[in-house]
Amino acid sequence: MKKIFKIIFSRMTLVIIAIILQLGISVLLPYIINHFYPLVFNHYYVQIDLIINAIGIILLIHIINTDMHIEGQLTWAILLLMAPIFGIIIYFLFVRRRPPRRHKKFYDKVAQEIKQYEVKYKEEDDHLKQKLGTYYGQFQYIYNATGLKTFENSDVKYLRLGEVFFAELLDELRLAKKYIFMEYFVIEQGEMWNAIFSTLKKKVKEGVEVRVMYDDLGTINKLPNNFAKKLTKMGIKCVKFNSFIPIMSAVHNNRDHRKMTIIDGKVGFMSGLNIADEYINVKVRFGHWKDSGLKITGDAVKNMLFMFLQLYDVQNQKLENFGAYLPNEVTAVKSSGFVCPYGDGPKYFYDDYVAENVYLNLINQAQNYLWITTPYLIIDNKLMNALCSAAKRGVDVRIITPHIPDKKIIFTLTRSSYKPLKKAGVKIFEYSKGFIHSKQVICDDVLAIVGTVNFDYRSLLHHYECATLMYKTDCIKDIKRDFAYLFTISIDMKDFKQNPFVRLMCALMKIFTPML
Repeated sequence: MKKIFKIIFSRMTLVIIAIILQLGISVLLPYIINHFYPLVFNHYYVQIDLIINAIGIILLIHIINTDMHIEGQLTWAILLLMAPIFGIIIYFLFVRRRPPRRHKKFYDKVAQEIKQYEVKYKEEDDHLKQKLGTYYGQFQYIYNATGLKTFENSDVKYLRLGEVFFAELLDELRLAKKYIFMEYFVIEQGEMWNAIFSTLKKKVKEGVEVRVMYDDLGTINKLPNNFAKKLTKMGIKCVKFNSFIPIMSAVHNNRDHRKMTIIDGKVGFMSGLNIADEYINVKVRFGHWKDSGLKITGDAVKNMLFMFLQLYDVQNQKLENFGAYLPNEVTAVKSSGFVCPYGDGPKYFYDDYVAENVYLNLINQAQNYLWITTPYLIIDNKLMNALCSAAKRGVDVRIITPHIPDKKIIFTLTRSSYKPLKKAGVKIFEYSKGFIHSKQVICDDVLAIVGTVNFDYRSLLHHYECATLMYKTDCIKDIKRDFAYLFTISIDMKDFKQNPFVRLMCALMKIFTPML
């Protein structure tokens, strides 16, 4: 009974009720005006339906002439023609990609601050061209799109499981001397957080600056509303990203899905792991939870530092001296290859769909093999065509998705993508032991990506994300070895056929997936 009472009066439930009420009022209001308070112009009765339809047509023309994905344009065309009132309201509340003016203005100021530290000189560029060869364009795209450089003096360690990642993270947190910056989509109280929290409290007492930023909507049913204030009182500077209030707004559609830790500007952790017990298999929810991450040491950590400070300062509306957090001297590390951590976010901050384009560049340049793990596979025509084209030109394309779902509808939609991929020659596998949450790609033994970017619309269009592109780093061998093991324990889906009725339902749902 207590559990039911807690759910009914939880923050999440109250927010949902508030939004439903707002939406209901917004949709019903035009009909109420039309029937009880009709518009009269020069003694002529004006049907509000005509006004609404005119607005819908104007809006549709506007949408068609934007750079929105074609799938998104189709979705809005259907919605505005079938339910114009609902479509207009939803568009202006949830889709119109305009951040608060102060955020956009401040974001631009922060971007200018970063530029002075990420200047790429001609000799650096010439060196990259020589060393990267035909792969130079992969990294140059990231620099042109985000301003983030590629580094050589950097070591990368692949952490193949959440448990391994957690142990490495704790060890490095205990060694922090100057600062610890942590940015996570989800933080949930439990064994993982308790161990980290205990270490952070000790570090604060030692004079280490500790900052924690988490996504408010991502934790809405996991943390109390005053969690950030409690941490701040203890000396941990804590910020809620896009603090959620129950008012319908497009801002709430853009979540901070990044998972990063930066320590002293020298060590960085990037992964698919949130801070919650299922990620390290202390709590079992969907069978064995398979995740992965990277421990980065050396110059490339600078990119992660700037990505963190950028969003942190936008939230606080306070511009810092970024140079104060860079290491005083460059320390040579045992390194191999080239490393480029990069970020992505909504189109109003980033000029390109960076994460999707990095994936597309990799897929289109693959020659021998391209292996992918992703928890969700709900992709647009560009990615679908790229993967199919790669397979048709002889590339060994393999994708591993979960066998035990965390979200059944998303799982069903993921499976609905198998048929066209398999027809083109892509091999699909499902992780037999449970839920695979790793987001990683490996290509031809020379390129690899590990990060937070799922192969779905939310990651590729709406969220703030992070990942690391690597060229000929030693850890690529470890990533390939992990893939080879996963193939041995995963289920080959070559004979899988989806129920015709389910396929029909998925086809209908896919019309609206760009909005999700």
